[in-house]
Amino acid sequence: MPDSPTSAAPAKLAEYRRLVHNGLPHYGQHLIATALGCNESILSIETMSEFLKTMADEIDMVRFGEPIVARFGGGIETGISGVQLIETSAIVIHTNDAHRDLYLDVFSCKAFEQSTVERVLDEYLSPTTTTSEVFYRR
Repeated sequence: MPDSPTSAAPAKLAEYRRLVHNGLPHYGQHLIATALGCNESILSIETMSEFLKTMADEIDMVRFGEPIVARFGGGIETGISGVQLIETSAIVIHTNDAHRDLYLDVFSCKAFEQSTVERVLDEYLSPTTTTSEVFYRR
């Protein structure tokens, strides 16, 4: 009978949970960032598509296809949403046109540098304020 997800052997879990944070194995690293008051590049579907590709490349991820990026919503909730699938998970953005704000999620079971994500964000969008937090997922 095949192993159930909860009965995996410790060796298999070590392969699955290959990121080590504070001495404990984790499955993935999840960065959540908020960038407020971005420049006019945030309004361009083409630029946001390039942003997603560049982000994946700069944090050393393998892109899976082209990003999907579209503007939709209505009124004050109009903005761009986009996703770049990567072999180890995804990079997702949501923006707000009216306020030029961006909400970013980077999740991967391969480690990446928070400072690199912040640098790419600054280079593309020059936000007036950026906050980011990293979580490790078990």
